[in-house]
Amino acid sequence: MKKKLYIETYGCQMNVADSEVVASVMAERNFEISDNQEEADVVLVNTCSVRDNAEKRVWGRLRELNALKKSNKELKLGLIGCMAERIGDEMLEDKVVDIVAGPDAYRNLPYLYDKSIEGEDAINVELTIDETYDSIIPKRMNEGISGFVSITRGCNNFCTYCIVPYTRGRERSRDPKDILAEVRDMVKNGYKEVTLLGQNVDSYKWMPEGTTKPVRFHHLLELVAQESPTLRVRFSTPHPKDIKESVVKMIAKYPNICKHIHLPIQAGNDEVLKRMNRRYTVEWYQNRVEMIRKHIPECSITTDVFCGFCGETEEQFQGTLDMMKWVHYDTAFMFKYSERPGTYAAKKLEDDISEEVKGERLTRMIQLQSSLSIESNQSDIGKVVEVLVEKLSKKSSDELCGRSSQNKLVVFPKKDAQIGDYVRVKIERCTQTTLIGEMIEKIDAPSF
Repeated sequence: MKKKLYIETYGCQMNVADSEVVASVMAERNFEISDNQEEADVVLVNTCSVRDNAEKRVWGRLRELNALKKSNKELKLGLIGCMAERIGDEMLEDKVVDIVAGPDAYRNLPYLYDKSIEGEDAINVELTIDETYDSIIPKRMNEGISGFVSITRGCNNFCTYCIVPYTRGRERSRDPKDILAEVRDMVKNGYKEVTLLGQNVDSYKWMPEGTTKPVRFHHLLELVAQESPTLRVRFSTPHPKDIKESVVKMIAKYPNICKHIHLPIQAGNDEVLKRMNRRYTVEWYQNRVEMIRKHIPECSITTDVFCGFCGETEEQFQGTLDMMKWVHYDTAFMFKYSERPGTYAAKKLEDDISEEVKGERLTRMIQLQSSLSIESNQSDIGKVVEVLVEKLSKKSSDELCGRSSQNKLVVFPKKDAQIGDYVRVKIERCTQTTLIGEMIEKIDAPSF
């Protein structure tokens, strides 16, 4: 009889991809995925440590799951991912969880489960220099049309505010043969969109045996795009210091590579960027944006940006607002700085901006981006955009929604369209977050 596995995933897209790797590993040991925590033999919580709020949510959830254990004495509770790497040993010692596995230890999970059954300490948070989970075809946990494929693991950038290099280890790239095998499996199972994932996809580099010419990210993009003309290709996340013209030209070359680049700025002042160890300047970033606009005029550019980093003056913060206006981002993920234990900033820099000032600056950023986003959407009124239909609209079962190549949400009356179709939609009106229009026609594959 198969055991039941329930997985909860917190944080980024990369954690979603990791949860699917875990599901595949556990399936080999007679576990099947359940969507009901009440019937599970083991519950695994896949965690993120990038921001303090993410960890707080996990702590609250672990308290709830421990209450569940009181009514199910056989249930084993596991903590995996970045938070497990950072403080999992403490949680195991305090009996908060039964199993702890860091991001490089997922192959070891069945063994750790067995150890927990025997009442032994079940923990592996060892980081490696070579684990990429090659040869494992992830078990997709949700039937759908969009999925993720990791192309690198770890990070070499060591931004002073970031915990990722310490919880996920140094950067290593995956064999393109294994990446393409995953993509083919997705196409075979009806997926219409893949997002290639890495902490810094631009630095992807694989050296095939017996050659001296590496496979770079722009080569990989082309290989994936050529797998199927009906498969949309996205990627996340490039680093401004590394994004190459060859990548941008490849996006422009293939209609099924989406015309959207998420390019984290983080701050719009050179001194702050230097304290962050971002290794680019405002001018360098602007040159990258101009290069993107030159080759892909219709490209959407989005970003990550935060305020209140150590020593940030009002003048330096104003530089961030100016940068947001100059780029005119379509959307942005915006945060106030929260110190993460174990980072260079936590050890060496003073978190000297008050929460009141951080909050006030974040409010101004959000207000500015709201106006930029509505202006961006208004500029699309009257245009025809290609949409991959993803689901029913939340507001009406008579409407469908999906994203354009530029990653904008589009809602329209469904007529004869179905989930998984490519359609052309003429935009008639908009909100700050959504384009609204009428479907013109269905098409076989992306063509813009």
